[in-house]
Amino acid sequence: MPVPWFLLSLALGRNPVVLSLERVVGPQDTARCSPGLSCHLWDGDVLCLPGSLVSAPGPVLVPTRLQTELVLRCHEETDCDLCVRVAIHLAVQGYWEDPEDEEKFRRAADPELEEPRNASLQAHIVLSFQAYPTAHCVLLEVQVPAALVQPGQSVGSVVFDCFEAALGAEVQIWSYTQPRYQKELNLTQQLPALPWINVSADGEDVRLVLDVSEEQRFGLSLYWNQVQGPIKPWWHSNLTGPQTITLNHTDLVPCLCIQVWPLEPDSVRTSICPFREDPRAHRNLWRAARLQLLPPLGWRLDAPCSLPAEATLCWQPLDGGPCLSLVPPLPRENVTVNKVLEFPLLKGHPNVCVQVSTWEKLQLQECLWADSLGPRKDDMLLVETRGPQDNGSLCALEPSGCTPLLSRASTRAARLGEQLLQDVQSGQCLQLWDNDLGALWACPMDKYIHQRWALVWLACLLLAAVLFLLLLLKMSRVKGWLRLLKENIRAGAAARSRAALLLYSADDASFERLVGALASALCQLPLRVAVDLWSRRDLSAQGALAWFHAQRRQTLQEGGVVVLLFSPGAVALCREWLQDATSAPRAHDPHDAFAASLSCVLPDFLQGRAPGRYVGAYFDKLLPADAVPALFRSVPVFSLPSQLPDFLGTLQGSAAPRPRRLAERAEQVSRALQPALDSCFRPPGAPGTGRGMGPEAGDRT
Repeated sequence: MPVPWFLLSLALGRNPVVLSLERVVGPQDTARCSPGLSCHLWDGDVLCLPGSLVSAPGPVLVPTRLQTELVLRCHEETDCDLCVRVAIHLAVQGYWEDPEDEEKFRRAADPELEEPRNASLQAHIVLSFQAYPTAHCVLLEVQVPAALVQPGQSVGSVVFDCFEAALGAEVQIWSYTQPRYQKELNLTQQLPALPWINVSADGEDVRLVLDVSEEQRFGLSLYWNQVQGPIKPWWHSNLTGPQTITLNHTDLVPCLCIQVWPLEPDSVRTSICPFREDPRAHRNLWRAARLQLLPPLGWRLDAPCSLPAEATLCWQPLDGGPCLSLVPPLPRENVTVNKVLEFPLLKGHPNVCVQVSTWEKLQLQECLWADSLGPRKDDMLLVETRGPQDNGSLCALEPSGCTPLLSRASTRAARLGEQLLQDVQSGQCLQLWDNDLGALWACPMDKYIHQRWALVWLACLLLAAVLFLLLLLKMSRVKGWLRLLKENIRAGAAARSRAALLLYSADDASFERLVGALASALCQLPLRVAVDLWSRRDLSAQGALAWFHAQRRQTLQEGGVVVLLFSPGAVALCREWLQDATSAPRAHDPHDAFAASLSCVLPDFLQGRAPGRYVGAYFDKLLPADAVPALFRSVPVFSLPSQLPDFLGTLQGSAAPRPRRLAERAEQVSRALQPALDSCFRPPGAPGTGRGMGPEAGDRT
């Protein structure tokens, strides 16, 4: 019965992507040949009688290989039948018995003759097809030009379209010649059954579309079809169709199969295993595989599917190089998953590892019994080979190969060959394996490494002694260098111990930038500078007065100095505090540290405690010298930047450098201040001058 072509494509598609079949239009059978051959399909069926074998009279044309392909023979657009296309590959077999016959055949095909004859080799090929309960035979006539006739060589192929068959049928195909010169070729193929399920790609995931009628109840089972062991169910459910189920691509393994059946008595189950050739499934299988070590000498490979792999033992050196194979003398073993296996060792060793690999690459490696035997050891593995007359030899397994112990090679084993041989004879080596053909020995190398390190330490001590003698020869230069280094260290330590608290009135933003530039330049001397610009968070949390008290107390206790930086705004604030006691000072910004500090600073000056603790300064372009109140002239007051060297020397105190060095530092500070000073200085009446930038502007009384 004709079957809709889309169902056939569904049945025959290669999962997980559906493969569309080629469509052949027309009911007639056809035959076609490869270039250079001519062929003819005889009408009607022929008897399927191979007959007996006969001897070939010379070169004959015989079939050598059968190849099939599934196609769709369509009578209408959607009315198609499954059809089997057969390709027969041909070759020339046999030789001429009489050389004269071969010469005549060649001359007949010579194109230089005036009247060449169409010499060719002809054969009748029978193609027999059987799919229970029907059988069908066709006869193909094939001719090969004499120019292509070379005994033992393939000449091409002939393709027959096609034998109709039913889904799920088992077909058998034979091919032979008439008369028959050799045993007939045969091929058996199982056609796929019409499934209820379609497997397709959905991005990285896989989608199972269960194509069953609505309201039909059916069972769905996903299972691992293991060759070694029983079927292992993974997921099972009773559903009502149709259904679409999505599988994560990480769940795919080659042996994952799908089985569908209606929930009816004695129902037929349809099973497919669509992921056997899926590269993702094979990668997932190795990711899921686990090599488990079982003491004392056992191991097991756990995996959901059978693995075509081999297991071997190897020796892992302590230096982390490649694991050295122990095959031979130990044999390879085929892996049986989920089964405990043992290697023929006498004793375990932490350097012995199991490797599981395919013919392509190493897949898994685990060192044996490392948990129970501790970390790897720096042991040398010796391989003993025994001959037929009880004579043997020893070699050491190294990355370069198995080095004979008594050789002149430049390896560690060759240098210690005699000592290792004595260790084996005296029983200091551990025997890991032994049989009639040889043995394996693990010899400790710790004592030889200790000897080597002793030589290294001796060489280091000798080098240190030579360096000490060289230092003694140049002691005068070394003493001078040490003296300079000591002075620099002392000067740096003294400078770092000097603290400076900078107090100023925040007249405007440009003046604050100038104060920030001065504080940053002073930090390069180095000095430890405290300024409210850098402590706004603490100032807000503690309050201006509490912050100033804490900073002043710490600065004076450490032998530092408080710098009063006068500006028009600062002068005005001082005059407010110095005026008549009956006139109370105005309220100021609670975050203004300068206004808050005057309550502590003025008593120090009025009671004579200011000298040695305070220093005054002002910028000569922003404030005249006589604008500083007379009360504050009891301490040094410097004009900046003209008096920068004296100002810096006073700040650093006893740690001040030589005058030349001090002048260089003053020049650096002056260059750092100049951009900010220029932005503050404006001509009288210029826009943006802000408050307090002229002498008169500072008077707030």
